[in-house]
Amino acid sequence: MRILRNFVGGEFSGKGVPFPVHDPVTGRAVAECLEADAGLVDEAVQAARRAAPGWAALPVAERAAWMRRLADGIERRFDDLVAAEIADTGKFVTQTRTLDIPRGAANLRSFAEIAAQLPGESFQTSIPGGERALSYTVRKPYGVVAVVVPWNLPFLLMTWKVAPALVAGNTVVVKPSEDTPSTATLLAEITAEIGLPEGVFNVVHGFGPGSAGEFLVAHRGVDAVTFTGETRTGAAIMKSVADRVKPVSFELGGKNAGLIFADADLDAAVAGTARSVFTNGGQVCLCTERLYVERPIFAEFTARLAEHARGLRFGRPEDEDTTMMPMISAEHRDKVLSYYRIAREEGAVVHAGGGVPAFGDDRDGGYYVEPTVLSGLPRDSRICREEVFGPICHITPFDTEDEAIAWANDSEYGLAATVWTQSLDRAHRVAPKLEAGLVWVNTWYLRDLRTPFGGVKLSGIGREGGVRSLDFYSEPSTITIRLG
Repeated sequence: MRILRNFVGGEFSGKGVPFPVHDPVTGRAVAECLEADAGLVDEAVQAARRAAPGWAALPVAERAAWMRRLADGIERRFDDLVAAEIADTGKFVTQTRTLDIPRGAANLRSFAEIAAQLPGESFQTSIPGGERALSYTVRKPYGVVAVVVPWNLPFLLMTWKVAPALVAGNTVVVKPSEDTPSTATLLAEITAEIGLPEGVFNVVHGFGPGSAGEFLVAHRGVDAVTFTGETRTGAAIMKSVADRVKPVSFELGGKNAGLIFADADLDAAVAGTARSVFTNGGQVCLCTERLYVERPIFAEFTARLAEHARGLRFGRPEDEDTTMMPMISAEHRDKVLSYYRIAREEGAVVHAGGGVPAFGDDRDGGYYVEPTVLSGLPRDSRICREEVFGPICHITPFDTEDEAIAWANDSEYGLAATVWTQSLDRAHRVAPKLEAGLVWVNTWYLRDLRTPFGGVKLSGIGREGGVRSLDFYSEPSTITIRLG
């Protein structure tokens, strides 16, 4: 059985109490991971602090070159990373090979390019009386950044945070999810293979409260925290760092809305909405759980989306025609199934799914649920208000544009939204009115890594992506020189 160790100061440590890592496909333990205690977390933070001055002193171009070497190392270990991601998450191979691992390398290269070309600011000032000055800004890294990574897109989101943090001149301590520790451990191996300076990249394994996660974010040697995950955890982190007023960047939960107007290309809207509901088993913060469909096409759209849900294939991860994956854990599967029960109790019409698939093989021990399409519930029902984070959506008919906008905005969350219409006027009119950090029109999950990413309300604080990431991972300092 694989042993996943902590990585501190450029070396793997044998310290820690082992805990099992389970295969979501079968439920079997496939690895053991060593949980870091407070002492080991302290060692990791101290290693990062020792490395920070030398790393920050490197020219930006040299740090960017290290990011490109790391991306090259990812591509050399591509198959190993694919296998590790599948073992931890149960993702199917086509998604892992075309999205998760390639995006990791792309994140590193993208931020290397952005940082190398980032301009500074300068201003000439004339003051009444003849005094003149030149003011300019320099960017300074925070020092040590705690990178707390979720389980749904573990490699993609880890590199999305590590790349800008490192290229900006910080050192990092990564705490991956206890459910998906393998690719972070492999990335640590790759940093050692390419000779990245010791202490620049560190990994500590464990859980949240009372474990490595809490020890890390509360550590006085950590200068900033970046976290992607559920809103309650983000709130707990904010409380733990409040006394030190540490900068935080949070990408949190979502209850995302999709608006489908009667003039939409129905084929495209059904296919695109199916992607936005069921991709990654619905376990993406950007997935759509609330659908508002204009009444003339409500019945046809609902029937076609349900048909698509029933056609998703629960194959093995290594099968290239597999299109549905399990939930990440038994705990999360049970949470999703509890919402399926709540929906039935509240009187939902179940158009597809609502249960657990049966296989007659070892997958019956895994964490699968059926992709589910519902309608008929009031907008204040729990299914329409609370984030499920599974392959489920509820569809509500609407009659007017204003009604659709109001209902979409009637949520405590505000991460993403989709609009399906063939009217350019409507697209430009509706999209800016939606209370969401990202709005897609006639598409979903189409990302330019240079654009800002993040949510409003309970969906997060701050923005990541392009220059916005570098704005978080570094602070501007203004220098003013008197000229005469």
